[in-house]
Amino acid sequence: MSEQAVNWKRVRQIAGPYPDAAFKFVQDGLRHTAKVIHGEAAVIETPHGPVGPERHVNGAQLCLGLRDFAVLRYGMLARTVLERWGIRQTDDFGRIVFAMIEAGLMRKSEEDSLADFHAVYDFDEAFSQAAC
Repeated sequence: MSEQAVNWKRVRQIAGPYPDAAFKFVQDGLRHTAKVIHGEAAVIETPHGPVGPERHVNGAQLCLGLRDFAVLRYGMLARTVLERWGIRQTDDFGRIVFAMIEAGLMRKSEEDSLADFHAVYDFDEAFSQAAC
């Protein structure tokens, strides 16, 4: 079994019962968010995601970026797709991100914490406004 496969198994054990698609969505959404915040040229891709201190995305920024990315990708079905994956609040994004960090698939700064993802927005409000 490859190291990458072992890491994904560990991620699922840490984060809980989210499907593979949810983890892939968060990874893709991180890239999207970093590009929106720091610009296309500022993002240097690595196996651990975008790197560099000037490319850092905090928890609240990532949650907002993931909301926008979900709407871009899934349109009016964004919330339905996230709910099908078990993502019903921004705290779920945090659990996924920190499981990936613990497994070595993402990085964090010393200031980052799981609390940064707590109640960043209400899904009812965020996705009803985003769909308008």
